[in-house]
Amino acid sequence: MTEKAIITAALSGAATFKNNNPSVPYTPAEFAEEAAKAYKAGAAMVHVHAKTDDGWPTWDIDRIRQTHDAIKDRTPELIVNLSSAVGMGATAEQRIAQIVAIKPEMASLNTNTMNFSVLDRKTGAIFVDYVFENTFTMLQDFGKAMEDNRVKPEIEIYDMGGLDNFCAIAKQGFFTEPLNFNFVWGVTGGQQFRPDTFVALAHAVKSLGRKINFTTCGVAKDEFPAIMQSALMGGHMRVGLEDNTRLANGELAKGNYELVEQAVKIAEVLGRTPATPDEARTIMGLRGAD
Repeated sequence: MTEKAIITAALSGAATFKNNNPSVPYTPAEFAEEAAKAYKAGAAMVHVHAKTDDGWPTWDIDRIRQTHDAIKDRTPELIVNLSSAVGMGATAEQRIAQIVAIKPEMASLNTNTMNFSVLDRKTGAIFVDYVFENTFTMLQDFGKAMEDNRVKPEIEIYDMGGLDNFCAIAKQGFFTEPLNFNFVWGVTGGQQFRPDTFVALAHAVKSLGRKINFTTCGVAKDEFPAIMQSALMGGHMRVGLEDNTRLANGELAKGNYELVEQAVKIAEVLGRTPATPDEARTIMGLRGAD
């Protein structure tokens, strides 16, 4: 088991707003504040979906750069992982252009075209119905663009088919090791967290014959059991207001930092210690600050 546990704070999702939790950041200054608190609590990396001042997701390069730079100016040590999903309505070109322009140390690389919707979990009523497009061409082109610009892909795995998709494109040989996977649970359109499915995914990536790391995140109630399973199996952990706005006891989190604090406790109970950003860079093979 890897002793160090990399804790990521996903600060604000495309579909997470202040009416879900008042601490969800919108402005660059709010992102910088949330990131600084998460770092102080034990996070080595923050995952970022930049937003407009009124909270809507944006693929405007200047706005995303302002958000990225505000975080780095406030907390230079932190790793910033930008989303290549950005939000509904963005073209493939808009999704990857901001990654190439800003060149964060890491960025998300999605592997499935899939339902990615908002439903009432109790009644099944559909609020938002959306198909998240990630074709093989996009997986190829986004992956090449990231590698060419020394941006390490975080390979998002929503189910076993996504891993198979990645492996098919990886035969082209442009992905550098270590490969860094993120298992995502609880998306409406993806898989709910199940311990046996997690074990199967973890064994699948370990059996690739490549140098790999894996982390995990879970939406809402899936967050805490998923990160505990990951820590048990030598993987890493992602928490944050993008995925879940409440603590394990159901109380509204005061900010991303409180979710990070709970991840730290889980890690320590299992004999793991939170990785510093530089330790995380070494583990994940990131380029570091230029």
